[in-house]
Amino acid sequence: MLEASTTTPVHTAFLTLPVVDVAGLSSDDPALRKQAAATLGNAARSAGFLYITGHGISPTIIDRFRARACEFFAQSHAVKMQSYIGHSRNHSGYVPEGEEQLYGSVVPDRKEAYDVNFDMRDPAHERPMLGPNQWPGLPGFKEDVQAYYAAVFELGIQLFRGFALALGLPEDRFTRLVNRPPTQLRLIHYPHDDRANPAAAGIGAHTDYECFTILLPTAPGLEVMNGAGQWIDVPLLQGAFVINIGDMLEILSNGEFVATAHRVRKVAEERYAFPMFCNVDYDVVVEPLAELLVNGTPPRYTPQVCGEHLFAQTVQTFAYLKRRLESGEITLPKGSLGLASFGPKVRAGS
Repeated sequence: MLEASTTTPVHTAFLTLPVVDVAGLSSDDPALRKQAAATLGNAARSAGFLYITGHGISPTIIDRFRARACEFFAQSHAVKMQSYIGHSRNHSGYVPEGEEQLYGSVVPDRKEAYDVNFDMRDPAHERPMLGPNQWPGLPGFKEDVQAYYAAVFELGIQLFRGFALALGLPEDRFTRLVNRPPTQLRLIHYPHDDRANPAAAGIGAHTDYECFTILLPTAPGLEVMNGAGQWIDVPLLQGAFVINIGDMLEILSNGEFVATAHRVRKVAEERYAFPMFCNVDYDVVVEPLAELLVNGTPPRYTPQVCGEHLFAQTVQTFAYLKRRLESGEITLPKGSLGLASFGPKVRAGS
């Protein structure tokens, strides 16, 4: 098995997440953009997890989106299964409880989800994780989910620019690679059940496969691992999104930014979470950027094709894809990494 790096980077022993006002990233003043980016970069280096405020996304868009999610998951299992993810061409649709199993999970996660991707309608650019979305027939669902996706996608573009500036790179160093990305939005529902197995987490410990994640949670439950190997609670912060570094940005930055292990414990109340996993284009070869390998700094990571890494990790966690792999219908890309290959090793703290 290929190793992601020879030495695993660590974060500080943070006890709370930093809060970053990113309003300056949208300023016409380059100095204000650089100032906001520097604060963003410092938070990413110290914790890999942070809150952002000043994002500018309309509360109306958020409220309508949340309402559609609640309506969808309130439907019967039979109705939801009409949009089962295994029916799709691009890994979009309904994910029933038990379908997804992360690294080291023994008891199935207590969650269900609906996954939405970049809606690729050009067959010439279709890939295993990139194609036309599957949509349920629920009135208003497609329209309100697409509106939220578009707004958060644009926020992701701003953050890509901010991370580039924080690394001392040209502002468009990442965004020039974002044209038809396998950027996924997940609508996740964690039902509350006092009778459930206490060992059944909402979702097991993991790092995210993409560049970074923009998360909107509705209730407590998220925990992140700090540099001392401790699990730290992430309480709600009104009006803020939670951001975390993923595998691909860890590679691109040669470990200057590190993917942070996180999990959702068994929830004490019904919880929804809406992560947007921001990515570069499917065919981009992700490797430590040459501009960062100065003064003889060696590359610490094996290059990965962005979409192939995402596909390989997804195949190893979703039951319907595991069945296709076992039957020979699909194969893992050459050089695929195993689960939990990035960040402070989740296997040590889960």
